Amino acid sequence: MGRETSITPLFTEDEHDHGRCVNQALSKAEALCRQKGLRLTALRRRVLELVWDNHRPVGAYALLEKMRDGSRQVAPTTVYRALDFLQEQGLVHRLASLNAFIGCSFPGARHAEQFLICTSCRQLAELDDSRVTAALNTSAEASGFAISSSTVEIMGLCPNCREGRK
Repeated sequence: MGRETSITPLFTEDEHDHGRCVNQALSKAEALCRQKGLRLTALRRRVLELVWDNHRPVGAYALLEKMRDGSRQVAPTTVYRALDFLQEQGLVHRLASLNAFIGCSFPGARHAEQFLICTSCRQLAELDDSRVTAALNTSAEASGFAISSSTVEIMGLCPNCREGRK
């Protein structure tokens, strides 16, 4: 976490080239798994691709629906196992407040889990702000508490929704 603040992806416009985001996420995932000697199976890759389908959190059952095709049913446990693997490898995050998943913007790098979530369009930005982490650590230490992990989920309106563009 050598940077003070990093925000990615920024809240996007409709003309945003999201295919590029998906391709970058898949390339990073393949490289990370190869580096760790792990397999990014076709199923895991497909789940990751669907999680990255847009910059909005997606639930496991919505993923399951997207994966169904006329010839084959995918079991919920299969999707959950793939999500567990992706989460363990730092490729996706689980958002507890929404019971949903989002692709990690900083895969392979240790970072804080801080999110700005639009309550209107559900678009999301992942932050890595050392000042937020420091404030949480300072407050916890003052209470005699040792933080082992934290996820900050902040709800509000993205710039597009605030300006009525969506």
